[in-house]
Amino acid sequence: MLKDIFRDLKKKFDTAIGVFRKEKIIIDPEDPAAVSHYAKVMKTAREKAGLLSESQRIQYTIEEETKDIPDARTYLLQLQEIRIKRNLPDELGVEAMMMDTLEKVEKEIKKPLMRNDKKGMALLMAEFDKINTKLGVRREDLPKYEEELELKIAKAQLEELKKDAVEAMETQRKREEFKEEKPVDVRSLDIRNFL
Repeated sequence: MLKDIFRDLKKKFDTAIGVFRKEKIIIDPEDPAAVSHYAKVMKTAREKAGLLSESQRIQYTIEEETKDIPDARTYLLQLQEIRIKRNLPDELGVEAMMMDTLEKVEKEIKKPLMRNDKKGMALLMAEFDKINTKLGVRREDLPKYEEELELKIAKAQLEELKKDAVEAMETQRKREEFKEEKPVDVRSLDIRNFL
């Protein structure tokens, strides 16, 4: 069984590397075209290897860690814990608004809200929809938000690649046999040569 798991992981890894070997990736996190291209390559590699995107991983984590939670309050607290663990910011203060809304609904129904209480949950979801409207968040825009997230991740990964490449070149230039070499522009490196 362990052998099969390893074989499956190796197959996914080889598939992803195969995609990277075919694509020239420019290590320039400041160039929107380079970031977009890198994000597309990452998406293609993920899809061919059968891996989840960041938003899909978050969704999977939420489903797995909350499936046995019976009440809405514990559910929201678990969402907050997941967000903190994954270093996701709550820039708009949505968690506090959601908790306030939950308290309002619980006061209205005069008991703790259970997730299987269809009427109470419908009331809570209607209130959440009001918050989303107030914040300008629409369900139909979710694919756009997912794409923005993927671009942010791609940019962060390119920044990390650039930092590592510059650091490696600086270390190399300190060695005696490379002191005469001209510095190389990171954008000119072809990542396929390092796979």
